[in-house]
Formats: sequence, structure tokens, C-alpha cells
Amino acid sequence: MSASLTMELINLQNTPTPKTIETEIIAFKNAEVTLKGTLYKPVKSLRSNPFYNQEYIPSVVVTGAWTTVQEQMAGTYARELALRGMIAMTFDFTGWGKSDGSRRYVEDPSVKTEDIHAAVTYLSHRDEVDIDQIFGLGICASSGYMAEVAVNDDRLSKLAFVAPWLHDPELAITIYGGTDTVNQLISDSEAAEAVNNPEILVAASTTDSSSLMYQAPYYSEKHRGFIPEYDNKFNTLSWKPWLTYNALSSASCLKKPSLMIGSKGMALPAGALAYEQAMKIPIQKLWLADDINQFDFYDRKDIVMTASDAIVKFFKTRNT
Repeated sequence: MSASLTMELINLQNTPTPKTIETEIIAFKNAEVTLKGTLYKPVKSLRSNPFYNQEYIPSVVVTGAWTTVQEQMAGTYARELALRGMIAMTFDFTGWGKSDGSRRYVEDPSVKTEDIHAAVTYLSHRDEVDIDQIFGLGICASSGYMAEVAVNDDRLSKLAFVAPWLHDPELAITIYGGTDTVNQLISDSEAAEAVNNPEILVAASTTDSSSLMYQAPYYSEKHRGFIPEYDNKFNTLSWKPWLTYNALSSASCLKKPSLMIGSKGMALPAGALAYEQAMKIPIQKLWLADDINQFDFYDRKDIVMTASDAIVKFFKTRNT
């Protein structure tokens, strides 16, 4: 067992919901699809923090890594941000978890980006939300989706990334085994789409070597991300939109104050560096120790606490 896994973990399953926050189950629409989510909110009696007044509260849309559902790392961070005085929203993307959607388990960046737009719209119509302080937090793969929303949606005023996975097609070729392998995955995805016969893979497993994330930490561990709510499935229709996605394309257009939290030990530091270099404005960075890995950011208590403190401090600071 690695040193990281001997550390204390924090997630929705092993940590009771504190009495200082409350949750509300919500539903909203992206076009004709009903999405299901959760609001994590500080209880009304504690809304005296100078971060907000009694009537209007800053809020944040929190989204997680690929294939995940709202109860995983997104929920962990949402609860921590609520403990620090914000309304934090999580939800299941179209075709995942409790949300509707006829195409299930497809990692489609364009659909997920539109879902985030719909989530921002939902928050902006909540009576208690400060419409001038709606923020976005993207974890891992959804960092790219959240950044696209921030570029195109004026209602998002600031953006934070945690352990961002930001690839473009060129990086995807390196990551996924070379040009021939990537082209074959895309071709298989197109063929399955043409006949409406996709293959549904097991996403994570400790025993099935054909699974997408075989023996991957967090995803395949029952005391971490391998929870009952997790779909644990991957639709092969995902390969074309995922492998052709360019998460770096928003960098030159992103003008919102942004914070990136990561480490050299996270999954794709090269993508984060490429994104930073393509930006036209400075980005604030919090880089943790080199031995902090991708999965540590999801539920290792000291890392989640450090990141959450930094995120709220960044969001609270005016005119950053």
C-alpha cells in the first residue's frame, strides 16, 4: 500500500454530514433531459459570515472526473465548500447516475459542457444565490468542460481547477498508445454509432483485467470511489468525442480569474502546463508536493482540506 493510502480519507461515505450544513435534492433541465443533483448549503442560522449576507449567498458548481457520479469526488468537495460558507451544487451528467438521458455512460465533452451551462442557469434562478458570485470548480476531466463554460457564460465569475486533466488530440495519441490505437478506437466508436450497437465496458475493477481502469486506485476501492451509486460503466461511443476533444482550446480565450491546484505527481501535469502557457492572462497556482498523486486529490483528507481552503480564499477575494 502506498504512503498516500495510509493517510486519512474523506468522502461522503465515511464522513457523516455535519450539522452545520444541509442538503437539498434538486432537478433541472438541459433541453429535454432532466438532470438530478444536490445542493449543499450552510444552515440558515450560520449565515453571518462576511463572505455573504443573510439574503444572497455565493455559490459554486462542482463537477468531477470522467465516468463519475455526483456522490464521488464532486460531492466531497461540495460538502467542504458548504462547510466554508458557500452553496455548492453537484449533479449527474446526462446519461449518468440518477440523471435521464437515452445514451448512457458516454463521456461526451460537448454534452457535459452543455449540462454545466444548464446547472449555472439553475443556480442563477435560485432566490438565495448571489448572481454576481457564481463560481465553477472542475476536478480532473471536467476542468476542461468547466473552462469552456467560463469562456462562454458571463454568469461564471471565477474558475478553479483541481488536479486538471486537460488533453488535446495530440496528447491523447501519446496517452492512449499511439496513432494506430487511437484511430482504431475512434473507428470502432464510429462503427458502433452507425449501427447503434455500442459496447458497454466495466469502468473499474480489481479482478477484471479488461476493465477500463483495472486496479486503479480510488475507482476500484470500496472505501473510496467504488461506491454503490457509481455506474462503473463506460460506453465505447465515448472514444470519438473523448479522444478528439481539445481541452486546451479554451485557454487563449479564458479571461476569468482562475486558480489551478495540482502537483507534478498528478495524472497529466503536461496538459496543465500546456494550458497555462496558452493562456493570455496569468493564472493563480497552488502546486503541492511532487508525491501527491491524482487520486490523493479526490479524497485524501489533508489534500482535500488544503485545496478547499485555497479555493474558498480565492473565491472570496474580490477582483482577483
